[in-house]
Amino acid sequence: MTISEPPVRSACARPATGRAPTLAHVAALAGVSPATASRVLSGSAHVSPDARMLVEEAVQRLGYVRRRSAPRTVGPGESVAVVLCADSSRVFADPFYASLLLGVKRELEGGPQVVVLMVGKTEEWRTTAEYLRSGHTAGVVLVGSHRDHPLTLLHAAARGPVVLAGRPLSENRLPYVDADNRGGARTAVEHLVAGGRRTIGTIAGPPDMGPGVDRLAGYRSAAQEAGIDMGGLVSRGDFSQLSGEHAMNRLLDRRPDLDAVVAASDLMAIGAMRALRRAGRRIPEDVAVVGFDDLPIARRVRPRLTTVRQPIEDLGARAARELLALIGGRTATERGVVLKTRLIVRDST
Repeated sequence: MTISEPPVRSACARPATGRAPTLAHVAALAGVSPATASRVLSGSAHVSPDARMLVEEAVQRLGYVRRRSAPRTVGPGESVAVVLCADSSRVFADPFYASLLLGVKRELEGGPQVVVLMVGKTEEWRTTAEYLRSGHTAGVVLVGSHRDHPLTLLHAAARGPVVLAGRPLSENRLPYVDADNRGGARTAVEHLVAGGRRTIGTIAGPPDMGPGVDRLAGYRSAAQEAGIDMGGLVSRGDFSQLSGEHAMNRLLDRRPDLDAVVAASDLMAIGAMRALRRAGRRIPEDVAVVGFDDLPIARRVRPRLTTVRQPIEDLGARAARELLALIGGRTATERGVVLKTRLIVRDST
């Protein structure tokens, strides 16, 4: 039997200021009964598509978080989910994901199994939420979220706690583990300035992701302190090699006097190096290049890439450790854990 109810919105659907929203608030805002709202959140099939959509919208608008089950331990035979906010082509092409998953697996060795889910398309979020509602996993590590991703819906669907790998840009209270992206980008620019570079551009990451925003902010802060005219010196990519190549071409068109570039990922830096060679620019004599990540490929390219090392494997391990602690009943003492970055100087600067 499918239960359907008319979308009658209550005037008292929102909680008083300062109070956490309850299931009753979700039901009132969605215009359904608390029983129907509960069935939606528990993954029951006996709910109409319209009612399900209304409840999910109310969950996101209110920031509702379900009360979790009693504290427990997670052992062999159980699982935690790692949700990667990227499609398979990106995951398999970018070594970042393999390093992070290695860290998660290292931390969970001898404990729960790791289930990897990829949500590169909008419709995959709903499918992922349905899977999490089924109760197969004890908690979630969410990697690489974008500003417009429905994190609240995912959190409400999960039967256990959620920890983010990467600082979220949306307003939510989920705990996260991140690298010092802002400080790392600042250090890269300061290194270039100390080496005599004066026209330093950047290939920034996506503006709807924490690393894209924070690395650009670090670049701008250091460039401003150095008195660099940033007009035309900022281009954007999506962390992929091809996007870095295209972004470098745009920088050269706008600022042919450019003598250095800081890319927000190693893959974009390698794409930039390819564009520079095609333009007849020598690296580092004409243009110095700095990446971000310190992936294994940074040591194999020629010239070897100067880059900001973020502890990717440790980031994955720490996120898994935080998740296990929350599953075990520990209250998060701090919302965000930020790991240090370090500049690795090689031949490209």
